[in-house]
Amino acid sequence: MSKTFWGFLAIGLIAVAIAVGVTWESTKGAHLELEGRILHVRTLAVNPKATLVVVDFRESNPSDIPFVLKDVQMKLEGVKGDPPGHMVSKADMKTVFEYMKILGPQFNPVFGTGDQIGPRKTADLMVAARFEIPESEVDARSAVHLYFSDVNRAEMDLVEKRN
Repeated sequence: MSKTFWGFLAIGLIAVAIAVGVTWESTKGAHLELEGRILHVRTLAVNPKATLVVVDFRESNPSDIPFVLKDVQMKLEGVKGDPPGHMVSKADMKTVFEYMKILGPQFNPVFGTGDQIGPRKTADLMVAARFEIPESEVDARSAVHLYFSDVNRAEMDLVEKRN
């Protein structure tokens, strides 16, 4: 094979690599994803066998598409029986903070169905769930998991980092 062939092959491979790189970068914002972290977890015993778990978190949407919440679920890791969390609505959270002052102030708005995080935006938000287990079991958890799903079927997971 001649030097001309190898020269044209190298130039062709470089051109293809550049085209792939440009295409990859230009479509990067079209992939819906969230980046975030759990800021604070609060618990409140509503009775001896039930606990309210309130999670404040920060989410960033680096894509060019808004994230519109379809569903959110909360699970506790390291708790026996894997109890389901029953999500608390926005209206009920307003009542909780109004009458249960021991929980502290409401730092962030509640993130509920239909709410969105705009493209290239960051938001501090809150969700809460009721677990039918004693507060001592909730406090002994190894982590809290938040699962978010978008109306366009994208799914995200946030995990509490406990010390």
